[in-house]
Amino acid sequence: MRKDRLLGDVWDPSSRPLLGTTIVPRRHALDYEQKDKTRVFVNGILERGGGILGNSNIDKWEWGLAKEKTSGFYRLDIFSPPSLMAGSNEVNLNESKRVVPLNTWVLISNFKLAYNLLRRPDGTFNRELAEFLERKVQANTIPVDGVFSFDHVDRTTGLLNRIYQPAPENEAQWGIVDLEKPLSTTEVVPVIIFFHGGSFTHSSANSAIYDTFCRRLVSACKAVVVSVNYRRSPEYRYPCAYDDGWTALKWVKSRTWLQSGRDSKVHVYLAGDSSGGNIAHHVAARAAEEEIDVLGNILLHPMFGGQQRTESEKILDGKYFVTIQDRDWYWRAYLPEGEDRDHPACNIFGPRGKNLEGLEFPKSLVVVAGFDLVQDWQLAYVEGLKSAGHEVKLLYLEQATIGFYFLPNNDHFYCLMEEIKKFVNSNC
Repeated sequence: MRKDRLLGDVWDPSSRPLLGTTIVPRRHALDYEQKDKTRVFVNGILERGGGILGNSNIDKWEWGLAKEKTSGFYRLDIFSPPSLMAGSNEVNLNESKRVVPLNTWVLISNFKLAYNLLRRPDGTFNRELAEFLERKVQANTIPVDGVFSFDHVDRTTGLLNRIYQPAPENEAQWGIVDLEKPLSTTEVVPVIIFFHGGSFTHSSANSAIYDTFCRRLVSACKAVVVSVNYRRSPEYRYPCAYDDGWTALKWVKSRTWLQSGRDSKVHVYLAGDSSGGNIAHHVAARAAEEEIDVLGNILLHPMFGGQQRTESEKILDGKYFVTIQDRDWYWRAYLPEGEDRDHPACNIFGPRGKNLEGLEFPKSLVVVAGFDLVQDWQLAYVEGLKSAGHEVKLLYLEQATIGFYFLPNNDHFYCLMEEIKKFVNSNC
């Protein structure tokens, strides 16, 4: 039995449900203690060693038993303490496990754990630790599962784009000489510009989970995918991510080797999940204003919001990996200093939102997960597009959570891939 000094509860960690496990370097654990008011406990005594690791700034059900694994590292097991009483904001572990495949549940739970450790209450972010914890992969011009990839870095801006293409059937390796040839002179090959998620703060174009997802998009849609490594908050606030998205769009449109079809054009679609979906919308809006052709938007549970609390935010707060407090932190980190969530970057059709009526805004596929707490804002976005006279298709997956598309282990994944395939090939 251990006494938690912060909550005043006596509890036995071995009797609590295990939420997830991660590995934390000892030097970072000490950094948490010094900078983030994290405390490392052994039998209720404040020490610098193994024991109960608690942080008063992370979600109240995430208290952990830290066991020293090897010299210089901690293995952090996260448990649910008994201090949580049943209520509307309780995280319902049994329910979430029923609707989420186990490996997806473990994957997203580990992300959530890491994210909670990386955010600081003063609005700063532990980027060094984030880079240490994140699994990244290199581009590979040797085809893997029928897809090869390579990176392009803009010499002027430093923006990195990772390009994924279907491998030629009769060639083992793609070469630089292929940049002199269009994708096809007869068939239309969609080019999907993809913006990764992570609430404007986490992940990158070379994150393993997004590298895998982009490869699956290529295979499913017979398309080229350009994944954009946009600048992240809080180091780079609004509008940096949108500016990088705009730069990527102009770069893609200018590449002759991305042209296809008898019209010799680059057939561009914009796509993204979470914050990436938000970026895709804003880049598309700017393209419409400047009359640059974008054929469609694909938004996977896009990150929108506003000052008013919606019913879905109240009901689902903390129940499926995400809390209102999490979302508020990311908006404060991204929006200009002093702005609130009714800023047009967040509240698309809010009091200060941009009027899309009369613009040649592209058709949209909006995917909403039924267990995403910001779904009311996503559904309002769909209605806003309809009211402005624009074509939009809603794919509402009632039993889905955020990140359901990371692993091909559920019907929602295959439904999504089929919908995207039809969406980007409808103009072919």
